[in-house]
Amino acid sequence: MSLRLQKFLADAGVASRRAAERLIAQGHVEVNGEPVRVLGSKVDPDRDTVRVDGKLVKPLRKLYIALHKPRGFLSTRSDELGRQPLADLLPSEWAHLHPVGRLDRDSEGLIFMTNDGDFTLKLTHPRFGVRKQYRAIVEGRVQPQMLRRFMEGIEHEGETLQAARARLVDANNSHSIVELELAEGKNREVRRLFETQNLIVARLQRTQIGPIRLAELPVGKWRALSSAEIKSLMTPAHAATAPKPARTSGAAPVEPSA
Repeated sequence: MSLRLQKFLADAGVASRRAAERLIAQGHVEVNGEPVRVLGSKVDPDRDTVRVDGKLVKPLRKLYIALHKPRGFLSTRSDELGRQPLADLLPSEWAHLHPVGRLDRDSEGLIFMTNDGDFTLKLTHPRFGVRKQYRAIVEGRVQPQMLRRFMEGIEHEGETLQAARARLVDANNSHSIVELELAEGKNREVRRLFETQNLIVARLQRTQIGPIRLAELPVGKWRALSSAEIKSLMTPAHAATAPKPARTSGAAPVEPSA
């Protein structure tokens, strides 16, 4: 598969895409022993040899990890205030992986970690329509009409908050259990929806992203996504089907050839 040279360099961790363009324009990059100065030139990572200032550039292996985020962890690689980042749950050699989207500190559940920017874009940008499912335990009784409002859309702080689907699982005078599906996932959207009804979310868990379910993955553990799962996530949402999950955490993952 051919890639633009600047993208290849960025994916390999040499520099950002813009900085890679400068390296090419300034004559620092060779492909198969020949200097390349033309932006947009393409390379085949499996066949071509790329060097920057004489140093061989190897394609960076792409990793795709499903993680069961515990409460209290930040959806970041590091934190200058000493709070626990998701990277602490992964092997140290994977410290470069970034989270795909976010779960706030008090939320838990399924989140992906990767070093593939295209994968991240396709799972987080609203135009790709990848839906996320949540299970919320709410203080107080949730009424069915509240959920209808959620699906119709509610204006809050200059944004329209809207659930693609909302289902009341159980309710009593002290707590209610609600399942929601979101198409966009704005910042703290589930919690804000309930706040508009003067209700507080006591516990929030993301149970599914696209066709991939949290299932039996233990809290704080990870597993590698299979090639079939990655392909299903990169497929338009309307065509996605759920493949069988890969083996669960602990063992070294088998990276897909992507």
